[in-house]
Amino acid sequence: MAEKALEDLFYDMLKDIYYAERKILKALPKMARGAKNPKLKAAFEKHRDETEGQVERLQQVFEIFGKRAMGKTCPAIDGIIEEGEEVLEEFKNSPALDAGLLATAQAVEHYEIARYGTLKTWAMMLGLTEAVKLLDQTLQQEGKTDHDLTALAEASVNASALKKAA
Repeated sequence: MAEKALEDLFYDMLKDIYYAERKILKALPKMARGAKNPKLKAAFEKHRDETEGQVERLQQVFEIFGKRAMGKTCPAIDGIIEEGEEVLEEFKNSPALDAGLLATAQAVEHYEIARYGTLKTWAMMLGLTEAVKLLDQTLQQEGKTDHDLTALAEASVNASALKKAA
């Protein structure tokens, strides 16, 4: 068996995040439908649109790397999305629903930030200059989304979670 190198690891993680982004695309509409806070609902819808662009950028990175765009099952994102589905079910009539959905969304963002940061660094090391730009664009976008979600949590969503169910 041939020895694995950084190129193999890069490709493996690229497939991982590609799978994750496509899975997130499917989950965001459910989260938006479940959210009660209009600003949170809008944030999920905006992130869905951004995620479509992120998938397109990933396809470009695959092309730059000379590989076919394909996903590889990502148990981490599957688990986070499953947690979000549990929140939707278990808290559907609770004032805490939006806080739970927002927390799940931030777990997704933190996962993506970790992956894109690593991929960007490895792309630099591999001399994939155009891929670095694409990955950085997504990394910046994910960081802004996380920041915006934190602001929304602090401004209203978390306080609303304290209310008693009617």
